[in-house]
Parts: sequence; C-alpha cells; structure tokens
Amino acid sequence: MATFDEINVDISVVLGSSEMPVHQLLRMGRGAVIDLDVREDEDVSIYANNTLVAKGQVVLLGERVGISITEVLMRSPEIRPMRTDGPL
Repeated sequence: MATFDEINVDISVVLGSSEMPVHQLLRMGRGAVIDLDVREDEDVSIYANNTLVAKGQVVLLGERVGISITEVLMRSPEIRPMRTDGPL
C-alpha cells in the first residue's frame, strides 16, 4: 500500500458551464456573477485526471464546502487504459 501513497490524482469538480464572449469575461470584476446552465439541486461532475469518474452534491461543512458522492461511474473495459508494464 505504501506505493499508493506516492500517487497524485488531480480532482476537479464542475458545477456547471456557461458561454460568453471574451470581451464580456474581461470586463468582469470582483464580485461578478456568472450564470451556469444548471439548477442548484443538480449533481456536479467529479473528474480524476480529466476523466469523469463520479457525480455528487455540494454540501456545507461549517464554513467549508464539500462534495458528497452520489454516484460512481463505471467505465467500460474498452476505454480503460491498458497496462504495458507486465502482468498485475
């Protein structure tokens, strides 16, 4: 298990998305609000190393924000990376 302690995974949570012209984005200042294409009760997308791996809900933990995982997404064997360094 010590080997796993040295592996870093980049976790990203996407709340939603929006499109706008660059000039509008550049005019935004501190406190500006960007409307997203989701409702507040919809699941967020959780990515590990830019691969969608789960869905979740935003939760408040005191003064902190967290994510409660609601669904772990399984990937089909066809899109899983193949090992090239020998047998398991």
